[in-house]
Amino acid sequence: MKSNQLHFIITAGGTREYIDPVRFISNASSGKMGEALARAAVKAGHKVTFITTVGNSKLKTVEVETADQMFKAVKKYFSKCDCLIMAAAVADYTPVKKSKTKIKKLNRDLVIRLRPTVDILEWAGKNKKKGQIVVGFALEDKDLRKNAEKKLKDKNLDMVIVNSPAAIGAESSQVQIKTVNVSWIKMPTAGKTAIAARVIHLAENLVLKLGLKNIAFRQQPGQMAK
Repeated sequence: MKSNQLHFIITAGGTREYIDPVRFISNASSGKMGEALARAAVKAGHKVTFITTVGNSKLKTVEVETADQMFKAVKKYFSKCDCLIMAAAVADYTPVKKSKTKIKKLNRDLVIRLRPTVDILEWAGKNKKKGQIVVGFALEDKDLRKNAEKKLKDKNLDMVIVNSPAAIGAESSQVQIKTVNVSWIKMPTAGKTAIAARVIHLAENLVLKLGLKNIAFRQQPGQMAK
């Protein structure tokens, strides 16, 4: 990798936590923001490891399905990256036990025990080394800045992007961005391509601010890495 490139790990999409072979717990994430970020990083001349649950992506990807698979993929590539952007909507819970056969409908309540999944963002914040940046997303329906700032601090992030549930599956969104010791940036409603370009640019500037690399941005053609 050329010295003026950053290596980004970018995650996208919602995970599936299987109850039985045909049923799963998931969410409405489309993966559009994560893919827009990957494309923006490539366009800016950086190397990208794109970990996604969205199989129809036109980008070269590391495909995963469950929270555990995504965690393993992030761990595999994390030591090699300059910046991890967790745009994926990783499930908070997964069934304690997955049925090996399809669960039949019965005339009684069905109780499914769940356990917490690994918090990938928290793991990355704890395990990042000098020279690495961790960026997270926060989807909040109230107290957006308060909750996002708590996430920024508690998970030892370098940047957090917060939006509302209206962003799910939408082509455009309004986001607010916070980096450590810097005032909030409130972007006007914009397409996810424009938002992604801004986030990548802020990540580049954060690297320069921390003095981690001497980078001449946007001079090399982008490439995807598996």
